[in-house]
Amino acid sequence: MNSVVSLDNATFIRPLAFYISGLSNMTHSKYYYMFLCFVYAVTVLGNSFIMGTIYLARTLHTAKYIAVFNLAFSDLCGSSALIPKYADMFLREDQYISYENCLTSLFFVFLFMSLQSFSLLALAFDRVIAICFPLRYHAIVTKSTMTLIIGVLWLFAVIIITLMVSLITRLSFCRSITVGSYFCDHGPVFKLACNDNTPNFMMAYSYIAFVLCIPLFLIAVSYLCIGLALLKISQGAERIKAMKTCTSHLILVGMFYLPIFSIYMSTLTTQVHPNTRIINSVLAQAIPPMLNPIIYTLKTEEVLQSIKVLYKRTKVNFAMEDPVKSMAKY
Repeated sequence: MNSVVSLDNATFIRPLAFYISGLSNMTHSKYYYMFLCFVYAVTVLGNSFIMGTIYLARTLHTAKYIAVFNLAFSDLCGSSALIPKYADMFLREDQYISYENCLTSLFFVFLFMSLQSFSLLALAFDRVIAICFPLRYHAIVTKSTMTLIIGVLWLFAVIIITLMVSLITRLSFCRSITVGSYFCDHGPVFKLACNDNTPNFMMAYSYIAFVLCIPLFLIAVSYLCIGLALLKISQGAERIKAMKTCTSHLILVGMFYLPIFSIYMSTLTTQVHPNTRIINSVLAQAIPPMLNPIIYTLKTEEVLQSIKVLYKRTKVNFAMEDPVKSMAKY
């Protein structure tokens, strides 16, 4: 199942398709993929609800909620790029994916994973300015500033993921076409190559550094600054109020980064069974997008108040329309 492509006098063997191995020799694995379908349904409903609330509630038309909207959009698109296609493949036991579709899937999965990380960084910027420079917050963190930040992060993410995918197109696959993962994962794919894949290794480490390590480091620095600023607040009530504005973001940061780094560290330091790595990886990518909107709904007072206002407005509009419809019948 290979195709031969001649490029600059060099012959590259490209497979017509890859075989996604997924969970091997695991009983009742179909129930796991059915569980992922449930997770995806909750993810779609939750993130669509948050995005709709931000769009409809004028009180949420602020710089902070531009970043929240971008996070919800990234969560929704990232889950959509990952779960439906591959859950369908494994449930139907048709685990072959064409070369082009594999690279396309890889691009979108990693693009939106990167944007999730960058959105958390943008929210950290919002929090550090709000607490460390409260009097200048509205002058610094404007809607145009946040839109520009999000736009630059999108551009950077697109560039780095495009480079990652383009480097894979220069690889020759003359041996195995079996990808030891649950999707077209970057590492398991480029490690199948039989020509020099050193640039791909370098790109993988660059991705980890620029998309995971540096954003997490900057978020940690921002919370160090926030902690120092909170120590200067003399009144305990104001300190607790300021801390509450950070709890939702801190929970999201922990849910996103801790599972991913635990997988990387365990893979580097110990011998992890492939099934264990796959289960942990897919949960790390699927669960945070499902929980993010729930946490923002329950932990953020502004969102709860906006939902209540929208609910009351909907009830009033419905009550006003009902008599008009009744009169129209007569």
